Amino acid sequence: MSAPQIKGWCPGALRPMPSGDGLVVRVRPAGGCLTQGQAQGVARLAACHGNGILELTARANIQLRGVSEARHPPLIEGLSALGLIDPTANIEARRNIVVTPFWRRGDGTRELAAEIASALAAPDAPDLPGKFGFAVDTGLVPVLRDISADIRIERGPHGLIVRADGSDHGADADWTNAADLAVTLARWYLHSGGAIGGRGRMAAHLLRGAALPEAFAAQPVAPRLHALAPSSAPAPGPHALGVLIGFEFGQVTPETLSVLAQTGPIRVTPWRMLLVEGAVSVPDIPGLITVPGDPRLRVSACTGAPGCPQAQGETRALARALAGAVPAGAHLHVSGCAKGCARPIASSATLRACDGGLFDLIRNGRASDPPTHTGLTRAALIAAPEILTEAENAL
Repeated sequence: MSAPQIKGWCPGALRPMPSGDGLVVRVRPAGGCLTQGQAQGVARLAACHGNGILELTARANIQLRGVSEARHPPLIEGLSALGLIDPTANIEARRNIVVTPFWRRGDGTRELAAEIASALAAPDAPDLPGKFGFAVDTGLVPVLRDISADIRIERGPHGLIVRADGSDHGADADWTNAADLAVTLARWYLHSGGAIGGRGRMAAHLLRGAALPEAFAAQPVAPRLHALAPSSAPAPGPHALGVLIGFEFGQVTPETLSVLAQTGPIRVTPWRMLLVEGAVSVPDIPGLITVPGDPRLRVSACTGAPGCPQAQGETRALARALAGAVPAGAHLHVSGCAKGCARPIASSATLRACDGGLFDLIRNGRASDPPTHTGLTRAALIAAPEILTEAENAL
């Protein structure tokens, strides 16, 4: 199996990433929110300048696919008119902030996220690696524990707590100083050698033995919050703030997004769902996932071949074919290569595409982990899907 190329950065709008079907242009809505006008505008731009596919990402962003080099400048002009473009590509890359979609008006969450974004846009902002991110998880119960982030802001026993990912301790904070503390922790990460060759993540830095500053090792995370924190994505359907809607592989058509935006403002979640704010029901549109037991919620897949030039094989048709065989409580991820971009966390079963149309199976791991079975064909997997979750001697 040929090794995938590790780019070390994520696409943006100002710095799109070339792919097999054109440029991938990632839009990072401030605070994960789109007004009705912005959502309808993004839908129009995707239909005009892309290939008609919008993707929801694991960092609560929306990306347009199939954008040509010639269509990129007018697309950026349109996004800028909607207020969705940063001043520079560097500022855009640093504004890697995931916000709990369950904030309530006046609770301070959106304002805190905006403060962090402003600090990261300052001339003296820390020059962080492209994948380094922040999680503003300040609801009554944390919901972003399984979402990739390096610095986390959560509720603490005395207000807020700012902590490094990988640590069960953090610094006491309040709404007035949490943003400053988060940026201070980011500066420490850089100054202590966390970014090796311009890349790196906080948890790996701590595993290598880096000792946090005393202030960020002082306050333990509240045990009650550990116990209450969900271990999986919330279920689609009615929610206290509106309606949560899922989509197969997180893909939305421009037409669907436009219709949903007529119902209410959109909150983009890191679970590849949209929360339609204030909605009590949703239009009858094909492809929406609105019930918790839908088998499509148990599978995920990256773009795969031919859309991604690094993918060793097609992914989504296989994931779709196997969805009904994945038991409740389990998750299957089909990855086109060992990078596992679409799902960086472990799954009950991961199928990793290899040369020659074959797949490796990794149980309870990520796409980069050692396989339990190798050289599986698509036909064999469909004929005997029990191998995904059975004991290792199933074949």
